[in-house]
Amino acid sequence: MNRFLLVIAILLFNANVFAQVEGNYNYSIGIRGYSLMQLPKIAQQTNTDDFTNVWLSGGMLKLNDNQMAFRISGYYLYKRDYSFNNQCETCESAVGNLNDFSVKIGFEKNFNYSIIQPYFATDFGFRSTSFKGTVKQVNSSSLKKPYSLITSKNGGTVTPVLGLKVNISKQLSLFTESSLDFFYFYERQETVLGDAAETRTFAKYYKFEALLNPVSVGLQLHLVRKN
Repeated sequence: MNRFLLVIAILLFNANVFAQVEGNYNYSIGIRGYSLMQLPKIAQQTNTDDFTNVWLSGGMLKLNDNQMAFRISGYYLYKRDYSFNNQCETCESAVGNLNDFSVKIGFEKNFNYSIIQPYFATDFGFRSTSFKGTVKQVNSSSLKKPYSLITSKNGGTVTPVLGLKVNISKQLSLFTESSLDFFYFYERQETVLGDAAETRTFAKYYKFEALLNPVSVGLQLHLVRKN
């Protein structure tokens, strides 16, 4: 029994030594391999509760200081032929190009330095979303002609994050995060009607959205070992 307890104690000690992974390195570079996220609403989009699969679109730099880390992250998404229903499911259909970009800075706090590390973070940043495309009536018998739609949203974000890291080796970790973007923005909408005069209309708003990002998965590489 004493030998068994001694073996367990040695294993726990070795796990604890290995666990000092991120705390022994000054920097970490991360890449987001996959994210499942909500995109900002466009015009009178109806399917705003839908989630979008995003691959290899973001990166992160972390400056590690004991159990606290300062993080800088960026993200960019371009979707060609992005489509959605506008106003109602059977009213209008829009298709065009979507751009979504954000840059954030914040802090991250680990709960421990074990091989499996839960953590929380808060990021503050800027987000920009734009769409340029064509809107047409779903009902083909409608006399209303297709029209052009150009929209943009620019504003600030506050993002609380819950995450979990699994240290694969001393310098490599797998992480997964779940977050909520609180997005306050200035929105501009421009439409160009399909009539002979190409009538233009403009609308401007200040609005707020809460966007859920249920899952984000990626890898972190830890660099520059501390003395």
